[in-house]
Amino acid sequence: MLQNLFLSIDAGTIDWSRAQFALTAIYHWLFVPLTLGLAVIMGIVETRYYRRRQALAKGQPVDQTDIDFWKNAAKFWQKLFGINFAMGVATGIILEFEFGTNWSNYSWFVGDIFGAPLAVEGILAFFMESTFVAVMFFGWKKVSPGFHLASTWLTGLGATISAWWILVANAWMQYPVGCEFNPDTMRNEMVSFAEVALSPFAIDKFFHTVISSWIVGAVFCVAVCSWYLLKRRNTRLAVESMKIGAWVGLVAALLAGATGHQSAQRVGEVQPMKLAAMEALYNGGTDQGLTAIAWVNPFCQPDYTYEESAPLKIEMPYALSFMATNDFHGYVPGINDILNGYTKPDGTVEPSADEKIERGRKAIAALSAYRKAKAEGADEATLNTQLSILKANMKYFGYGYVRDKSELVPYIPVNFWAFRIMVGLGCLFILYFIVLLLMVYDVPFLSITTRRLLATVGLLPETAADSKGVTGLPAWHYWAAVALVPLAYIASECGWLVAEFGRQPWTIQDMLPTWAAVSDLQSCSVAFTFILFLILFTTMLAVEINILLKQINNHKS
Repeated sequence: MLQNLFLSIDAGTIDWSRAQFALTAIYHWLFVPLTLGLAVIMGIVETRYYRRRQALAKGQPVDQTDIDFWKNAAKFWQKLFGINFAMGVATGIILEFEFGTNWSNYSWFVGDIFGAPLAVEGILAFFMESTFVAVMFFGWKKVSPGFHLASTWLTGLGATISAWWILVANAWMQYPVGCEFNPDTMRNEMVSFAEVALSPFAIDKFFHTVISSWIVGAVFCVAVCSWYLLKRRNTRLAVESMKIGAWVGLVAALLAGATGHQSAQRVGEVQPMKLAAMEALYNGGTDQGLTAIAWVNPFCQPDYTYEESAPLKIEMPYALSFMATNDFHGYVPGINDILNGYTKPDGTVEPSADEKIERGRKAIAALSAYRKAKAEGADEATLNTQLSILKANMKYFGYGYVRDKSELVPYIPVNFWAFRIMVGLGCLFILYFIVLLLMVYDVPFLSITTRRLLATVGLLPETAADSKGVTGLPAWHYWAAVALVPLAYIASECGWLVAEFGRQPWTIQDMLPTWAAVSDLQSCSVAFTFILFLILFTTMLAVEINILLKQINNHKS
């Protein structure tokens, strides 16, 4: 079935199917990171409430108004979480259905493997999350405070575990493990669930993705608080929540940098072409520097056949080698190296793209010959001969569908700029949260001269922040916090652009290219549903923003 698949599906269907899936994924990811981030915020806030209630029960001097304040604060953040959570579920369901409607050949080819983590995620989503989210919203007067607190944290944990299984599925597409191809069924079948579920690529992707989502939640929390302070409303809620958001944001931003480094190493090991595209690195080698900035035309794919390096390049010496190999002198292959073949530091020879394409075609031809021979009742020796050829070349099976090696180069401008936007904004968030913490807390370790300098440039109030918070700061501080919300989303989306654009042209790395994975549909049908989903998702986003703004504006603490 797959042998001549790309010959029977027109390019329009492929392009529209990719566009529709990208549209759904991008909109879905507008809701998910805020869900994961607010789960941490609301869990911490309710923990503060629970601890004060417990202190009162033990006879410690705790003001009842203080307990009531933290309870109302917890309800406020849970309400915002719930609004966003519902929208994320709706778009996520549509995303999973598209695997069957638009990518049926992919689903047939690897459904036995890919479907398993999605099934586990569905069970967790409907049973764990739905159960505890109901207790969280409706159980304030029906269950004990301890059980309610546990339900709040378990709601967030359930969302995080659901994200784990989704990311396991995505990581398997980037680094397929734990499977074997069955020539009789024409399907890849799982041989080790543990390998799929605990893939190092999946673990790195999970931690980096979830932790980066905490940054989105922290930025959103600080922005809401800044809005209240700007309007001089709900001052205590704003100041106390801002402290929580600032700490969550700083810790998450630092951890995102560490997990990002680990992810980059994993990409360098199993997806060297993606790393080369991220860096616009054409000719690699040892002692490679990391480009801080260079002129890579964002609207044109460079000609990789002759390009030495991007013009106007400023780099950090040895940093790319360290990022990819943990060795400042490590070897990093470039685009030309990968296409022409190269020798790894351990002596392993990586074949050229032309050789991989040739071996992939041998695998496809052997599979076709095996199935034909078996249908005709051929003897065991003939079948084994074809199976041995197939097995020897199966590693490069997907390359057999590649018509020209230029198709193996991802779109460099998107990878290059998205990576730098993501990293640059990540550094901005670290700096911002450090400054914010200086503002919301008294900072006795700073010298008088340093405090005066920070006050002069507007980073601290003229009188350092006291226990009442930051209500005396200039208005631009608050507007800056609000402006960071779209930047947090841009950074998060850029991470996914690098992950998915860098994998192209593969639906499954080295196993199945995009044009061999789509359903045999009319392009006009996919185009129609693309427009329909665009209208639907945009409406949903507008509705969510409207509801969130109303809840924020109407809240009184």
